[in-house]
Amino acid sequence: MAKNKKYYVVWKGREKGVYANWNECKKNIDGYQGAQYKSFTSEKEAKIAFTKSYEDYKGKDTKQPVIDLQLLKQIGDPTFNSISVDAACSGNPGLMEYRGVNTKTKTQLFIQGPFEEGTNNIGEFLALVHGLAYLQKTNQPNLPIYSDSRTAIAWVNAKQCRTKIMPTPQNKKMFDLIKRGETWLQQNTYKNPILKWETKVWGEIPADFGRK
Repeated sequence: MAKNKKYYVVWKGREKGVYANWNECKKNIDGYQGAQYKSFTSEKEAKIAFTKSYEDYKGKDTKQPVIDLQLLKQIGDPTFNSISVDAACSGNPGLMEYRGVNTKTKTQLFIQGPFEEGTNNIGEFLALVHGLAYLQKTNQPNLPIYSDSRTAIAWVNAKQCRTKIMPTPQNKKMFDLIKRGETWLQQNTYKNPILKWETKVWGEIPADFGRK
């Protein structure tokens, strides 16, 4: 019985890339100090993994499919010519920060925080507004922006951060930013598509802080 075919991603080695067999992978990692590589069960998974970083997969079992290939057939690939935003929060509420990156290269475009007494949803909302303002400022009126938070997308569409967190002296800086964000949404128009990042299909959003 034939073995299941594997595909190999080399993030750090003599030549980075996606390889269809172990021998080609081995040539690029054998004896290379600090080589970073992993095997995947399909070429599609490997190609998606290559657009991310080794840290996104370090310690994870990739011998089983890590994305839903059936859903992938229905949804297709993400639009890599875009930006992605995400937030991280230690506690709920807790210290919150957010950032935006180039979806394809993961180059960080902006980062804010940490803010006291924040939540992930607040961070995701602020990240989206910051991303839209960034795209306007850099004259990219049609570039899509991805978020993995349906709540934040809904809040942005409503032009209101509908958090239940109450203002306090500790989180004043964050609430000042929320007010600025809501005002920006009310006073500006944009054409940039706000898209939902499908984590089950594509893995973690490129802006993910990697703290899960």
